[in-house]
Amino acid sequence: MTTTRRTHVCCIQNHSQVVDALDRHGWSASKLWNVANYYARERWGETGEIPDEDELKNELKTHSKYNGLHSQSSQNVLEELSEAFSSWYGSDDDRDNPPGYRKENYYDVHGNRVHEEHPRSTVTWKTNGIRHDDKHDRLRLSKGANHKDGRDFILCEYETPPEVELETIQQVRAVWNSGKQRWELHVVCQYDITAESPRENVAGVDLGICNPAVVAFPDEALLYPGNRLREDKHYFQREEYQTEGTHGPSKKAQWAREKLSRRKDHFLHALSKDIVERCVEHGVGTLVVGDPSGVDESDWGRHGNKRLDNWAYKRVMNLIDYKAREHGIEVEMRDERGTSSSCSVCGYEDSDSRVERGLWKCDRCGVVVHGDVNGADNIRQEPLTVTRPLGSDDSGNGCLAQPRVIQFDRTRGFQPRDARTDTAKP
Repeated sequence: MTTTRRTHVCCIQNHSQVVDALDRHGWSASKLWNVANYYARERWGETGEIPDEDELKNELKTHSKYNGLHSQSSQNVLEELSEAFSSWYGSDDDRDNPPGYRKENYYDVHGNRVHEEHPRSTVTWKTNGIRHDDKHDRLRLSKGANHKDGRDFILCEYETPPEVELETIQQVRAVWNSGKQRWELHVVCQYDITAESPRENVAGVDLGICNPAVVAFPDEALLYPGNRLREDKHYFQREEYQTEGTHGPSKKAQWAREKLSRRKDHFLHALSKDIVERCVEHGVGTLVVGDPSGVDESDWGRHGNKRLDNWAYKRVMNLIDYKAREHGIEVEMRDERGTSSSCSVCGYEDSDSRVERGLWKCDRCGVVVHGDVNGADNIRQEPLTVTRPLGSDDSGNGCLAQPRVIQFDRTRGFQPRDARTDTAKP
């Protein structure tokens, strides 16, 4: 049976009773990270090689900082550090830096450093460190040996979002919410998927930067513009928020960055959810997503490279994948190369047919279509042996040329452009 994992954010009801214990474990996670980071940098200087996670675990399992957390929690910190070093080492971008130390410096009014503190890092408990009391909505999280003060666990009373029941818990992460100044629990659960495929229709998704997604169904095309993302980025990156000083970003700048991150996260979740729901409405059984991996390996200039750095296409792909599978829709990731240079109606290939970013004109059959919709329909047709192209009856004036625009509203989610009132069509 197919399974999926979901993460639920839970509020800690007895926060005042457990905040001190969670603080100590959050600080211990930062200290262990720093100790392991120092060891990895020393090894790098001596041998020219970065130690892998097995070496980090073998070397640090007897260190006093390792006992600040449950053994599996300590292992998770070392795994994250090893992954961060591997990502940096394998990067071709000279601007990337190796993982830094986790510390916060505090200064007086004269700019002199007064003291240094470790920030509250996220602490992850795996199955051996978790006991779930579902009858009373409580989680027992094992303490590290250094913090056992008569009790071996942190007893957190939680409240889940509406209509959520925690089942088959695989991980619990204690995350410090700096905006609310309190801890919250991110609980990862595994669920069995029993949904069957709605029908046999196939849809294609073309991912982009200006238009985060374009979806081609057999009888309709949908375009999701990214104007809300650009507006948020422009607003929260104004000069008044770029208050980076010699001691790091100001509280105002940090707030702006966190706000922008949360809005982007909300947008991507809403986008993937809307795409999947419309696939269900159209009886889609297979969803083909164009994989743009490799596009960031080319040099697109200063402005283009900056936009690529902020393009979260892998995140969108993952969100669409797990949400679609929950509805029984099979997801295929296909290389999108070539889909923008061939006509989705007649198959004629010509890289010069894309007159402008949003306009594609075929020199052979004369069809004029939206460029992104043309790519999405090519992606849709790729796995099919015999298919009628989208809008083939009236390609030049149909849904290929005039896709339905689905705009984002932070309160109502994605709605068709003409939906201005509650009485408008969904």
